[in-house]
Amino acid sequence: MNLNLTIGPIVSIIAGVLILMVPRLLNYIVAIYLILIGLVGLFGTGSLHP
Repeated sequence: MNLNLTIGPIVSIIAGVLILMVPRLLNYIVAIYLILIGLVGLFGTGSLHP
């Protein structure tokens, strides 16, 4: 059985719940998200799959 699961929607749901519970986390969640997107953009996802 193949399970194709993208991490984007899962991260979005978790981040949304955390922001609702602790609004102060919004700055950290956005900063971490932007850093991760920047790193993926720089290095590409092709390097993860040989």
